[in-house]
Amino acid sequence: MTLYARTSLLVLLFAMSLGWANVGVAQETADSPSTITAGVYVSPPFVTKEGERYSGMAIELWEAAAKTLGRTTEYREYPSFEALISAIEAGEAEVGVSNLTITRDRAQRVSFSQPWYDAGLRLMIADKDTSGFWQVLGGLEAAGHLRAMLWMVIFILTATVLLALFYRRFDRSFPRKWHVGLAESFYEVMSVATSGKITRPNILGWLGRISGGLWMVCGVAVIAYVTSSVTSVMTALSLTHQINSIADLPGRSVGVLTGSVAETYSQELRLGVRDFPDTEQTVAALLDEEIDVIVGDAPVLEYYVHSNPQLPLSVVGPIFHPDKYGFAFRHDDPMVRQVTLQILAHQERGELGILRRKYFGSDR
Repeated sequence: MTLYARTSLLVLLFAMSLGWANVGVAQETADSPSTITAGVYVSPPFVTKEGERYSGMAIELWEAAAKTLGRTTEYREYPSFEALISAIEAGEAEVGVSNLTITRDRAQRVSFSQPWYDAGLRLMIADKDTSGFWQVLGGLEAAGHLRAMLWMVIFILTATVLLALFYRRFDRSFPRKWHVGLAESFYEVMSVATSGKITRPNILGWLGRISGGLWMVCGVAVIAYVTSSVTSVMTALSLTHQINSIADLPGRSVGVLTGSVAETYSQELRLGVRDFPDTEQTVAALLDEEIDVIVGDAPVLEYYVHSNPQLPLSVVGPIFHPDKYGFAFRHDDPMVRQVTLQILAHQERGELGILRRKYFGSDR
């Protein structure tokens, strides 16, 4: 082969290789669409839905990362955390955007980005008046005090009648009309029982003084008994209805979100668990006394109470079962590393702290 022919062949092969390379680049570009399908679970303030638009802390952070990568997002909503994880695992969604807690079991199914929020679980309870009249009356009956008090009432009524008969016989100034005399006698008995004071003059001399003293002793004893029994019952009612920590949950009905870490944790503790699809329905069950307490993500419960000050709700106790939130991807998805770098960049620039303060008022 001549030198000219060899040169022509090399030029031809080089041109063909350039063509193949361009085809490969074009194919790679075609295989990397600019729109990402993001699965979401609505959980304010991390994911909030208004009409067809999604917002919230997790949405803002995700869109900032996606914008840096030159990608746009199409959202698809799922009814629970479990459904969202399953959708990512099956490839229905490319990323999970919500307050997704990073756990060992979930990490075996999907890959997580760098954690972007430190959270944990807390308790929500309904503020109830546990010291109302009927509650106290029921407590007195259960403790056996109500029966004793009924006997006291019978004793007071009997003493009223006997005292009226006594005064009618020995005291000429005592009213002669029965209804007036009984009223006067009842006032005398109640005065002795409540204050230890005798309102009518002594007509029996030293015997009257001794009997009056005995009356006062009985009155003091009655008042002391009634006061102590009512106080003890009110204290017992307060302690019985009080929930301050995870240690107070055995024997209670606990509300959790379906597929949440709170559900798994509560089941591991063998608590009486009822699951609900969203926070609104869980709170409704709490206010209707269908459940005694809600176990859920601390920031979600705190935000709900802060956003609904008209509702008689409180978040109580310290944070337990601390955890972290991250974005979820399929295993071996290169976006895991890309999004992690973006989260770290946001953290280093202080933008992540600003975003937290925007939704929670403090840099947690």
